[in-house]
Amino acid sequence: MVKSLSINGSVLEGGGQILRNTISFSALSGKPVSICKIRNGRKPPGLKNQHRTGLELAAEIASATLSNAKNGSTEIEFIPGSLKIPGHFVADSVTAGATTLLLQIAFPLLLFSTSPLPSTLTLKGGTNATQAPQIDYAENVFLPFVRRHLGITAELQVKRRGYFPKGGGEVLVTVTPLAQSLRSFSLLDRGEIRCIKGIAHFAGLPGHFGPSMVEGATTYLSENLVGVSDGTIPVEIESRRERNDNTVGAGSGVVLWAEVDGGGIIGGSAVGNKKIDPSVLGKNAAQDLLRGLNAGGCVDEWLEDQIIIFMALAEGDSVHPLWKRRAAIAY
Repeated sequence: MVKSLSINGSVLEGGGQILRNTISFSALSGKPVSICKIRNGRKPPGLKNQHRTGLELAAEIASATLSNAKNGSTEIEFIPGSLKIPGHFVADSVTAGATTLLLQIAFPLLLFSTSPLPSTLTLKGGTNATQAPQIDYAENVFLPFVRRHLGITAELQVKRRGYFPKGGGEVLVTVTPLAQSLRSFSLLDRGEIRCIKGIAHFAGLPGHFGPSMVEGATTYLSENLVGVSDGTIPVEIESRRERNDNTVGAGSGVVLWAEVDGGGIIGGSAVGNKKIDPSVLGKNAAQDLLRGLNAGGCVDEWLEDQIIIFMALAEGDSVHPLWKRRAAIAY
């Protein structure tokens, strides 16, 4: 039996991305891994429901033997078998655990198949949770980026929104295998901001929530980003009220993204709660966007989290300026 590669999950940030990337690499390479000190930089450390569910999903796709994957565990072993793709896979975090984190661990595994037939993922849980990308970010930032720069074909449909703390959302993702090797890319010159777009979504709340979120975001951008107030940088943020019969729980959120001349996309977001005024929520999302823009890179740090694995798997060298705090993901 091949000895498991030992990975220290506490490196630098000590979050869940090391766990997800390691498992994806293991499944694709066929090399077993053991991971210790999982989420050592979080309080409490160890696996939460969505991490365990993601591991179980990856194990199903990769015909893997998964050991010690239980809530609170700080060490697991993953021994991959053969990929069972194409196929249809279902994962349910049961809680409001983020569907986007389930997507991150499974998505790379569905790209490499000898069959041209697509695979599908039905992911259940929170679509708009804290401490994870919102599903609107995956739909409007992550997927457009990997389509354009990596040649990946994938579609995402939000069947039902699930807000914190109830969860209960459902997302359908369709992934077409690559017809050729994953291509590399180079993004070194960000260029000028072409436009800013966004979605202010809400459900089970008064009708003024949407326009107030939009106003809070646009006002902050106008006051703090040169080119917005005079129309040089167009801003288009949609107010979207979800149907109550297609949403679990009341909630709100804002996702913004800036498209730049160099081909990059930089996102910003904020998730609402009962204590946050909607206009302040819009402002918070705009502040998050400006934080990414002021860093000077071609992508934001959350997108970088998600594309590093594809950069490693691509044929040839992919290059873009690296966020310093994300060095752990390249580990």
